[in-house]
Amino acid sequence: MPQLIARHNPKAFKTLPLSVEANHDGLTYQALGQPLNFSEMLERRQPIEIEDAQHFSAKLANLGVSVRLTLNWQGQDHWLLVRQRRPDRGDVVLKLISGYIPTHELALPLLTAVQEVAEECLIETPRGWLAGRFADTWLPTPYAPALPYREDVAFRLTPRSGAARPVRCGSLALLERPRAYVHTPTASLQLVYDLLLELPKECKAPSLFHVDEKIENGQLLARLARQRPDLYLVALDDGKPTGELYTLSAGQRLPVSTRGLWLSESFARQDGWLVHDSRVRWRDWLERMAPQSALQRA
Repeated sequence: MPQLIARHNPKAFKTLPLSVEANHDGLTYQALGQPLNFSEMLERRQPIEIEDAQHFSAKLANLGVSVRLTLNWQGQDHWLLVRQRRPDRGDVVLKLISGYIPTHELALPLLTAVQEVAEECLIETPRGWLAGRFADTWLPTPYAPALPYREDVAFRLTPRSGAARPVRCGSLALLERPRAYVHTPTASLQLVYDLLLELPKECKAPSLFHVDEKIENGQLLARLARQRPDLYLVALDDGKPTGELYTLSAGQRLPVSTRGLWLSESFARQDGWLVHDSRVRWRDWLERMAPQSALQRA
């Protein structure tokens, strides 16, 4: 039985629609109009058409943020993905850790990104759950009332190399240079940060879990299901996926079948600043990203 570890009022969330200007040299966004609640934001996430993928102005429904999180475990790099069930689209995909940017963090999307890691990537050790740090900043421990967090050690998040083209909020250039794309099926701007997750040396037998959130009776409920960890490791070889997928339990990688697997739009092909697909087959993505030997193992 999944353990209820947090509840929130979804009506407390507010975000802002955006005005976006993009060209060959960079992308700039700024707030447009009045704050939206979650339902109002979803209503605006309708398909749009943009003719020039490199140079355009557009009005978008919202700003989202994702984290491509890399973990080195036992000498091999892995990207961490979480499972997302999308009832509105009738599918299930693996995606990057991600979330929506609230109004007060529109100019500080990196802050939202690291908070999403704290909320979506849970690390259990035999002595309790790990809190995290980004540089000198402690991440929140959103499930502290239900889960015992350790006080002696913590995981660390550090930035990796950023995207080549800058992204600005108004005149302010964003730190750590996230990759950016406009998702045309949902009229949204997505920022993708590339971060490294470092476990403490004392962490010998970690288990990784993703928390599933659902709205029930007007409340946003977060549940931890140990029988479905829903946090996956994509094995890498020299930065390329090998075709192998795992979960991590008590320090042991457990292989997961990739048959019939789909990935979210952040793995789809990007045309300039635009992404047009809502999902991509695992095998199609692997064929584009990985050497032939990986396809033979997939």
